[in-house]
Amino acid sequence: MYAIIEVLGQQFKAEEGKRLFVHRMKAEQGEKVTLEKVLLVDKDGAVTVGTPVVEGAKVEAEVLSHVRGEKVLVFHKKRRKGYRKLNGHRQNFTELKINSIVA
Repeated sequence: MYAIIEVLGQQFKAEEGKRLFVHRMKAEQGEKVTLEKVLLVDKDGAVTVGTPVVEGAKVEAEVLSHVRGEKVLVFHKKRRKGYRKLNGHRQNFTELKINSIVA
């Protein structure tokens, strides 16, 4: 059984026991989170597609930690002009563990 959920504007495939890295959430470590925006549910081949969400479906998850991603380098260059600029940043993520899918 799996579900397609929307978390902070991004879509993820959620299965029980799976860990997801989503954008930083305003939740404390160890806190239980209920995700209500379930777009699709697959129960052993029986697919339910929401319009836009599946009624009564929710995914319960637990916040494991807040982490930072790998460094992303952004390089700008204009050829023949001597212009080069290098920037970098690290994205903040929240690690979620999917506990159950209620559909």
